[in-house]
Amino acid sequence: MKYFVTIGDREVDVTVDGDQVVVDGVPHTAHLEAVPGTPEQRVTIDGVATTLAIDGFADASWRVVDHGAVRDVGIEDERARHIRSLVASTSTVATGGVLKAPMPGLVVRVDVAVGAVVAVGDALVVLEAMKMENELKATIGGVVASIRVVVGAAVEKGAVLLDIAPPA
Repeated sequence: MKYFVTIGDREVDVTVDGDQVVVDGVPHTAHLEAVPGTPEQRVTIDGVATTLAIDGFADASWRVVDHGAVRDVGIEDERARHIRSLVASTSTVATGGVLKAPMPGLVVRVDVAVGAVVAVGDALVVLEAMKMENELKATIGGVVASIRVVVGAAVEKGAVLLDIAPPA
């Protein structure tokens, strides 16, 4: 399975197949083992072992402690990256006053009501697709003119979810 791992400003491609790991094209042998009764993981890469502590999850990153140094490590698999790119590129949003579903999914939440004033970046609707929740945000400001879906509704790609009128 392929992953995209981000530590600080650096992103690396990681492909995992059992104990074989390829990081940015360089093969390694790696093994990960939980340390019972602790939040620690024993990691061995090419015969060199270290122990990492997992200190929580925040802002889509794992907080990892390595010999006292705290690092936020983002891990995204190919499927999540693909879904995120669909949401970002095919209208996570209101275009021309209409919010359309960027993919088929289930309406989990509607975060606005008719008459609500919305600004660019405001959360509008949450769709669940492939067991992931995708928050759809406004790319234009305006007033919610109509909501065409209800929570629990299954929608197809391109279905109109709501309309945004120009601000008064």
